[in-house]
Amino acid sequence: MNTKLIRIAELAKTNEKMKFTSLAHLLNEEALKQCHYELMGNKATGIDGVTKAEYGENLDENIKKLVNRLKKKSYRPLPVRRTYIDKPGSNKKRPLGIPAYEDKIVQRGIAKILNAIYENDFLDSSFGFRPNRNCHDALKVLNVYIEKRYTNYIVDADIRSFFDKVDHKWLMVFLEHRIADPRLLRLIARFLKAGYMEEGKWLYTDKGTPQGGIISPILANVYLHYVLDLWFEKVIRKQCQGQAYIVRYADDFVCCFSYKKDADRFYQLLENRFNKFNLEVAEEKTKVIAFGRFAKENCKRKGIKKPKTFDFLGFTHYCSESKDGSFRVKRKTSRKKMQAKLNKSKEWLKANRTKGTSFIMERMTRSLTGYYNYYCITDNVQAVNNYRYELSKLLFKWLNRRSQKRSFTWKKFNLFLKRFPLPRPRTKVNIYELRSHISYIQ
Repeated sequence: MNTKLIRIAELAKTNEKMKFTSLAHLLNEEALKQCHYELMGNKATGIDGVTKAEYGENLDENIKKLVNRLKKKSYRPLPVRRTYIDKPGSNKKRPLGIPAYEDKIVQRGIAKILNAIYENDFLDSSFGFRPNRNCHDALKVLNVYIEKRYTNYIVDADIRSFFDKVDHKWLMVFLEHRIADPRLLRLIARFLKAGYMEEGKWLYTDKGTPQGGIISPILANVYLHYVLDLWFEKVIRKQCQGQAYIVRYADDFVCCFSYKKDADRFYQLLENRFNKFNLEVAEEKTKVIAFGRFAKENCKRKGIKKPKTFDFLGFTHYCSESKDGSFRVKRKTSRKKMQAKLNKSKEWLKANRTKGTSFIMERMTRSLTGYYNYYCITDNVQAVNNYRYELSKLLFKWLNRRSQKRSFTWKKFNLFLKRFPLPRPRTKVNIYELRSHISYIQ
């Protein structure tokens, strides 16, 4: 399958208007077995409760039956299991849809095919859920646009409940620009219409692509590629008098403009554009702000202390200066994200405080390491160090509640940390170190 996918990618790259008429046959026994091996075995199960280990006990027979059903067009995905997770910084819950294990296998196979076709179509402004592109790359590109281009205004936009609002009819229209294989299109449509199970009831939906599904990220990228990325590139940028740039990660995006009238006009047009495709701008989270090398001077003239900030990908971006006094945009961990992570650690410590000390400290070390890998970027080590300090205070509190007698004073706790040291933060990602395979100029 990999060889065929490479060939598909080559054809897609050389002919932007080519429609692929024969794709479903790629979901053969060998390809689906490979998808099975690639899936993680510790993930939550769907409504049938089947795990990877259970499915793999009779893998050859199960895959053979699956391929047979796909060929006969009798395969129908099961409804996803609806569950909810906490939404950072609020009391709201975010819905997740967990597919059955066999559906995960098919979704992974479809996602590979779609990625081979669309990876060459997607623009450089898109970063979410794409190979060899990550959040740090998006931040680096945004940094170039703000510091090295003539950016004076930022449109910080948010799509309300995007994954729940994706219009199925429009999505199928977008897919048909590149795919003319009715079998594959029918299969994707069945996943979209499978619905979900909640509290024992099956609920049908004619919109949305559930977060948690393997196929959802690529479908979301296809949708926003046509709704937002191409529109911004082909229409908005050409209408602007100054420079205009966009950086998008999944449904989270930031736009940079030279002139306020261009930024204001884009904001007005954005609402109409989204309405056409049944999306909605979250007005309470969307704003136009002065930001860039002249923002500080403009604020002084208006009697404002300092320029406003904006959040993107878990970081609060703010105007600052380098050591030589020149303009720099800096980042610190978003207060909302930091507090959400501390709350999560607090709940874990509360539930596991009676466990062994080594077990608790090993878990805290792993948690901090993961946190450092993402948040330890240029200019943010101090904010990360503050997080480490707050986490150590939580650790002190809950280790002291292992019994009715307080086991630690601060002095003893510091001695304890010498035996079980928490790793200290250091810069992991240089925001100015650009990767060669990413285009930084639109």
